[in-house]
Amino acid sequence: MSNSEFRILVLLVFLTMQASGAAAGLARPNCVETCGNVNIPFPFGIGAECFLDPWYEIVCQNGSVPILYKIGLQVLNISLPSYYYPSVDGMISVSLPLISSNASCWDEGLGGPVNFEGSQFIFSQRWNVFTSIGCNTLATVNSTESVVVGCRSKCAGNSTNISKYNACSGRDGCCQTTLPDNLRGFRVDFKEEGGPQGCKYAFLADRSRFLRSNETGLYDLSLNDTVPVVLEWGISNKTDYELKLIQQAYGSGYLDPFRCSRYSLYGLSTSQMPFIQCYCNGGYGGNPYLTEGCQDINECEDRDLCPGICVNKRGTYDCVAGRKTPIIIGVGAALGALVLCLVLCMLYKYVKKRREIKLKEKHFKRNGGLLLKSELSSPEGNVEKSKLFNSKDLEKATDNFNDDRILGQGGQGTVYKGMLTDGKIVAIKKSKVIDEGKVEQFINEVLILSQINHRNVVKLLGCCLETEVPLLVYEFIPNGTLYQYLHDPNQEFHVSWDTRLRIATEIAGALFYLHSAASIPIYHRDIKSTNILLDEKYRAKVADFGTSKSVSLDQTHVTTLVQGTFGYLDPEYFQSSQFTDKSDVYSFGVVLAELLTGQKPISSLREQEGRSLATYFIISMEENRLFDIVDAQILKEGKKEEIASVANLAKRCLNLNGRKRPTMKEVAMELEGIRKLQNPSVILQNQENHEATESYNAAFPSNKSNIDMDVITFSDVQRLLPSESW
Repeated sequence: MSNSEFRILVLLVFLTMQASGAAAGLARPNCVETCGNVNIPFPFGIGAECFLDPWYEIVCQNGSVPILYKIGLQVLNISLPSYYYPSVDGMISVSLPLISSNASCWDEGLGGPVNFEGSQFIFSQRWNVFTSIGCNTLATVNSTESVVVGCRSKCAGNSTNISKYNACSGRDGCCQTTLPDNLRGFRVDFKEEGGPQGCKYAFLADRSRFLRSNETGLYDLSLNDTVPVVLEWGISNKTDYELKLIQQAYGSGYLDPFRCSRYSLYGLSTSQMPFIQCYCNGGYGGNPYLTEGCQDINECEDRDLCPGICVNKRGTYDCVAGRKTPIIIGVGAALGALVLCLVLCMLYKYVKKRREIKLKEKHFKRNGGLLLKSELSSPEGNVEKSKLFNSKDLEKATDNFNDDRILGQGGQGTVYKGMLTDGKIVAIKKSKVIDEGKVEQFINEVLILSQINHRNVVKLLGCCLETEVPLLVYEFIPNGTLYQYLHDPNQEFHVSWDTRLRIATEIAGALFYLHSAASIPIYHRDIKSTNILLDEKYRAKVADFGTSKSVSLDQTHVTTLVQGTFGYLDPEYFQSSQFTDKSDVYSFGVVLAELLTGQKPISSLREQEGRSLATYFIISMEENRLFDIVDAQILKEGKKEEIASVANLAKRCLNLNGRKRPTMKEVAMELEGIRKLQNPSVILQNQENHEATESYNAAFPSNKSNIDMDVITFSDVQRLLPSESW
C-alpha cells in the first residue's frame, strides 16, 4: 500500500468514527449536536448562541441536510483535530459545484469563483487535487494571492469521453496538479489549444473519492454536478475568546487536558497554518474548544487508542506505552520492581540508540546519500566544495530546530538560522518529504548548485541526508530582500540611484553567469525582488532556486505545469509553456522597472491596463512619460541620460517577442558600461574583487556533461530573512 493510499485509509476510518460515534459533549450546552448523520461540534453550531461567529453557523435544511450558512455549501462531515490520529487535522468536508468552460455545458450552469477570504478555512493541500477534463486545454487556478498553478490536457483524437477515467496524466483529456499552501479562494481560467474541442470541466476534489468511487478508480461526472472538497479549519487568535483559549493551552505539558498550535499536527510537518488548532491530549477526549471540554477517558477500553500497557493508578486505568511520546513510569513500589525499571530503562536507551543509527542509514540511502558520496569521492566529479553535514551538528546549530530560529517558511519547507561549531552563521532549510522517484535528480541538482561560485549568488554550502527529510545548508544573508527596501514604508534605509544601478548590475552579472555555464546552463525561472537578498554591504545575492532548471545546451525545457509569479511571468512562456533564457531576461526587466519607479510589480492603485508594472512601464515609455513615473528621489540624484539608458534597456528586456530581447550577457555588459561612464572608480573596485568582469566568461567547474539534465529540480527555498532574535 502506497503512502497516499494509507493516508486516505486513515482519513476514511477516522471520518467514519466521527460520523458513527457518540457526539455527546461536542456542542455547546442546550444546542443541537447533529443534523442528519453529521455531528456538529463547537465552534460550529445550529441556532443562536451555539456557534462562535457567522462563519461557523450551520443551518439544518429539511431537518437532515447541514448547510454552511454564510457561503451556502452543503456540509458532508466535520472533524476535530485528534491526538490519536495526527494525520487528520481539523477538517470540514463540503460539496462544491463543477466548473465548466461554458454555461451551456451543464444543466446547472457555470460554476463561479470560490472565496473564503475573512474566514478561518483553507483548501487542504494534501487531501485535495485540482483536475481538468477536456481535450487540448490549459486550465489555470488563479488564487486571490497572485499564485497561479495549472495543468495541460491533450487528446490523441478530436474528442474524448469525459464521464470516466482510469488515469489522469495529462493525456486522454485529463490532467491533475496539486494546490498551493493556505489557498482561501480561486477562479479557473480555460484556454483552448488547437481550436474548440467541446466542453471543458475543472474541479477541486477530495482525492480519496478517486480511490473509492468505482472499480475504474475515478469520479463519474455523469452522475454528479458537485464534488466533495476538504477544508482545513481552525480559530483566529485575534478575539478575546481565542486569546483566552491560547493562554490556557500554550505552555501546557503532555499531561494537561489540551494543547493549541499554529503548526500542522500531521506527521513531522512544520508548515504554519493561518489559524490555530487545538486538540485533547493523550488520555483525554472531547472538544478542546469548550470550557472543560477535554475529559479523562479510559484508553484501555479501545486497543486502537492504547496498543501498549494499561496500568491501574488509584482505581483509574491509564495507558502507559503506545502514545506518540512514550512516558516511562515506574510500576510498583518494591525494590525489585525499581531495579527492574532501571534495567529496562538502560535497555531501552540502547535499543533506541541502535534504532536511531539504523534509521539514519535508511534515510541516508533513501535520500540519495550513496550517490552523492560516490560523486564526492570521484576525482572526475570536481565537487570538492560540497559538504555532507552531520544531523547532530545541525540540530545543535538550530537549538533542535527551535521555533525562535525560524527565518521563513515556504510551500516546500522551513528555513532556520543556525551557528555551526566553527562560529559560521548559516541558513538551514528543512525540506518536506522528497519524491523517492527523483532522488538522482535531487542529488544532481545539489551537486550543480554547490559548484556555483559567484559573489552575487547565494551559496549552497552542503546538505544533510541522514534525516527523514533532506537538510540544505546555505550561507546566511542578513539584510533581507530588495523588495523590502523598495516597497516597505517602514524601511528607513534609502536606496540611492548609485546603489540601485550597482544592484541591477550585480543581478545581471549573476544571471549571465548562470546562463553561460559551459556544460550545464541554469535558468532561474523565478527572478523577482523578493528573491534578491542583500548582504551586510547591501550587495545583491540571487536566491531561491526552487523552480530553477538545469538544461543541456541542445535542449529547451517544456512543461505541462505552468508556474510563476504574477507581474514577473514571461507572457511568451505562459502561452507556449517553453521556458528559455529570455524568460529570465523578461523577469529581470520587471526588476529594473521596479528599481527605476519604486513601484510594485502588481498594484490595484494603477488603472486597469496598468496594474501590471511591465505594461504600465512600456506604455509610459511609448508616450514619452518616462520621467513622470521615475522615482522622484532618483531624478534628484541621477543624470537623465543614465536613467533613460537604463529605462531603454528595461524596455528591450520586456519585449513581448523573446527573440528581440537582449541576452543576459548583453544586459550585464550594458549596465557595466553605464556604471563605468558614471563613475570611473568602478573599474578599480571591480579589480579588487575576485569576481570582476572576467567572471562573466566563467564556466562551471563541472565536466559532468554526460548527465541527463533535462528536468532536474529540487524544492524551493523561502527567502532568508533575518530573525529578530536567536
